[in-house]
Amino acid sequence: MTRLLPSHAPGSLVTPRHVDLTGRGGDGSRPPAAPAAPRDRLRVLEAHGLSAVHPSSGRGVHGADLVLRRGTLTVVCGPVGSGKTTLLRALLGLLPLDAGELRWNGTPVGDPAAFLVPPRCAYVPQVPRLFSESLADNLLLGVSPAPGELAAAVRLAVLDEDVAAMPDGLATLVGARGVRLSGGQAQRAAVARAFVRRPELVVLDDVSSALDLETEARLWQGVLAGGTTCLAVSNRAATLARADQVVRLDHGRVVG
Repeated sequence: MTRLLPSHAPGSLVTPRHVDLTGRGGDGSRPPAAPAAPRDRLRVLEAHGLSAVHPSSGRGVHGADLVLRRGTLTVVCGPVGSGKTTLLRALLGLLPLDAGELRWNGTPVGDPAAFLVPPRCAYVPQVPRLFSESLADNLLLGVSPAPGELAAAVRLAVLDEDVAAMPDGLATLVGARGVRLSGGQAQRAAVARAFVRRPELVVLDDVSSALDLETEARLWQGVLAGGTTCLAVSNRAATLARADQVVRLDHGRVVG
């Protein structure tokens, strides 16, 4: 291949370059989380006519409209299989849209999957994805929050008392896929991971399903007290009662 190169080409086919796989810089520090630019601060997120089909189940959503205003809690509810998770994933660009448009502060969003990421948006799925590392590493995943922000996120997720009871606190190893945590602890860890990124919008897919009523109430109290804009899936009466608006789905269509 070297003989085939033009005479003016450099002698080496490749130039070696260090690739950092640790999420840390050359000095061992983590890159700071980028704050949202003023123009990115969420005022209103509008979704018009969203239609998408989940490839594995064949179920989908059809012509769904949503308006999420800053500082409000919107709860999506409906029977099993009604399209709640599909609606969230379509909104976030995690499923291809068959139709529909998304607008952030009135500006069309061409690629939701690339746009709706921290610090604009953080997503907590039904099943948290945790790794065989310390709890702190699972929450940070390479970001470097300002002093006190990690503790604030842990407290907001109602995980502070659990961390205090752990043998090594935030340095506690959670095991493969978080096996050393209970279901409720794993869900709250994922919520803390979302909030430590200071997102403009938090999308929560049934994260209170493994929580007792008291812990769930404390979680929503913290979320709402912070003025967070939140889109959540839940069928729990206590969550629906706190919502600023409720979106009911049935067979993939908004019915109320």
